[in-house]
Amino acid sequence: MVKKILVSQPKPTSDNSPYYEIARQFDVELVFRPFIKVEGLTSQEFRYQKVNFANYTAIVFTSRHAIDHFFQMAKEMRVTMPETTKYFCVTETIALYIQKYTQYRKRKVFFGETGKIDDLIPMMVKHKNEKYLVPMSSVANDSITRLLDSKGLNHKECVLYRTVSNDFSEEEKKNFDYDMALFFSPTGIKTLVDNFPNVHESQLHIGTFGPTTAKTARDAGLDISLEAPTERYPSMTGALRHFLQEQED
Repeated sequence: MVKKILVSQPKPTSDNSPYYEIARQFDVELVFRPFIKVEGLTSQEFRYQKVNFANYTAIVFTSRHAIDHFFQMAKEMRVTMPETTKYFCVTETIALYIQKYTQYRKRKVFFGETGKIDDLIPMMVKHKNEKYLVPMSSVANDSITRLLDSKGLNHKECVLYRTVSNDFSEEEKKNFDYDMALFFSPTGIKTLVDNFPNVHESQLHIGTFGPTTAKTARDAGLDISLEAPTERYPSMTGALRHFLQEQED
């Protein structure tokens, strides 16, 4: 029976998180412990890409990490983005986060509804004369490049940050007594295997979010008990609730 679950993400800031509702409903203990962290490139590393922010009229943001590291790098490179710069964000939440660094003006900030860049494409095509810059993670694939190429948009992708494994103390390694662990990235799976090499011999249930995370887990020889998203359960919490319900039945 699953009673103690490790969620490899930061603890939710809202008391209304579905995770807390799940903990109450099924009487399980949830422990939030990030397995990964995001760190920015140094300005010296970034210079190798030969990208000048000032040459671009529109920036495409796919995450808050991208916003943080873009404006941090701009500050380090002593580049001030002009008032005319347009910002295209995959969600309204990410768009609003821009206010942390620059004045928010609806006429220059555009956002999608689904969280996918495909949702932004019609808006970007309406502004076809812009020169787009897409700040990305070091683990990103070339799908965005291919998509923007297919629409004939003038664009450039650049790496501004990378995802790396978190460190674990010897005490944490010794007291790894979870019945289930949930992972949201391939790096999280790699961190698990590197820090807990005996995991293959344990009865730990593994939950994964996203096809790449699932593939990494299987390639590492791990059995997956829960996989999301699915058509029926698009969120990890929905899939977890279903899994725990089946355990009780």
